[in-house]
Amino acid sequence: MAVSKLLSLTLFITFLCAVNNGRVEATHEIYPQFQSLSAVSVHQLHRTAFHFQPPKNWINDPNAPMYYNGIYHFFYQYNPKGAVWGNIVWAHSVSKDMINWKALEPAIYPSHRFDRKGAWSGSATILPGNKPVILYTGVDPNDRQVQNSAVPANLSDPYLRKWIKPAGLNPVVDPEAGVNASAFRDPTTAWWLSGHWRMVVGSKRNHRGMAYLYRSRDFIHWIKAKHPLHSAPRTGMWECPDFYPILLSGKQGLDTSVLGKQVKHILKVSLDVTRYDYYTVGTYLTDEDRYVPDNTFIDGWAGLRYDYGNFYASKTFFDPAKKRRILWGWVNESDTTSDDVRKGWAGIQAIPRIVWLDPNQRQLMQWPIQELETLRGTNVKMNHQMLKTGDHIEVKGISAAQADVDVTFYIPSLDKVEAFNLGWSLTDAQLLCAKKGSKVQGGIGPFGLLALASENLEEYTPVFFRIFKSSQKHIVLLCSDARRFD
Repeated sequence: MAVSKLLSLTLFITFLCAVNNGRVEATHEIYPQFQSLSAVSVHQLHRTAFHFQPPKNWINDPNAPMYYNGIYHFFYQYNPKGAVWGNIVWAHSVSKDMINWKALEPAIYPSHRFDRKGAWSGSATILPGNKPVILYTGVDPNDRQVQNSAVPANLSDPYLRKWIKPAGLNPVVDPEAGVNASAFRDPTTAWWLSGHWRMVVGSKRNHRGMAYLYRSRDFIHWIKAKHPLHSAPRTGMWECPDFYPILLSGKQGLDTSVLGKQVKHILKVSLDVTRYDYYTVGTYLTDEDRYVPDNTFIDGWAGLRYDYGNFYASKTFFDPAKKRRILWGWVNESDTTSDDVRKGWAGIQAIPRIVWLDPNQRQLMQWPIQELETLRGTNVKMNHQMLKTGDHIEVKGISAAQADVDVTFYIPSLDKVEAFNLGWSLTDAQLLCAKKGSKVQGGIGPFGLLALASENLEEYTPVFFRIFKSSQKHIVLLCSDARRFD
């Protein structure tokens, strides 16, 4: 980013007790002995207050968040019997503000041949006539992944408590010859174009990540397109794909079917190899039914991520009530399986955020939804603090474990900013953050916050800025480091 002589950096961070120090495993490990071991008592230590989290047990992917008749619906993968992955159902909670949630009975659970061995992730689409439909992945007795549909049993029920799988229609998409039936899952929200609904299913062909495209006139009979919406070599399985339009300017969100000259598209994929979410900004060529990333983007695990922490299997939805696109994502634990079983729970959902396109059209911007501010309690302010090299200023009057921090740093001069070494690469800013950590002195700083700090700073989690000067501009990195410090 270009920086003038007066630099203003504003940082919004939510600190939580459940700190994730590691990466989730590349696949869900199966622990039969723990899958149905229900928690007798749930340890409250490290549970969160700002994030969505059920009272106990395992959660993972947000499935199909949607807004319907004044109610926000949140579906998510859930084990009702234990704190490890297994017995997965579509848990269902409802809210009017995305802050206060009411848990309902599961919306979808394995019950038929086409989902007997699993009811996995999917998406919701609102059809004409204000009729919601869920598409989800089922696992049949032969371990083949197929795509199924479910509809509300009673549209007059404001909470849509009960969902049914239309008799004789499922699966609506069966993997045909040439499609890897063991890696074929997570259908997207559908969009309407030229008389057909379209949706994408994630997959892989050898090591090539695939976003298979399907079309339907009636949302019942789906036909696979001759070519995928998009694919990329050496990226492995594409889980939980998400494809949606975004305005070139402004924060307003768009319905998934919107097209136009002032619209770009986002393709997000969750890479099973790395267990992170990556996205590109590009153009949807409607005549060809292809998505082409802009040439400024890297298509793969060296590309941009939604989040540089533990954040996976994310899903967005359009909120027509406030004209915004909202992002949900799963935050897994880094505890051991035995620890999860002892504490009685595992996983949270990240704070919902609105997303919009940066004016430079080279990245997405994010901010927590406005409703989150209703959770704020005591307001502690500090103003005009002069920071010198080595200074540590304690913010008193708040809990170190859970706080909502809004901080602005002003730098009067950039004359002493560290020069950017041409040997470094910004294609993986995370590696540069690790190499030039919070203890490595630069020309100015690094400076920022020490979260979860012990009294004498034996342990802390630094969240900090580094500034570099290249030949043409200044580069600002926001870094964090969850390693233990002595």
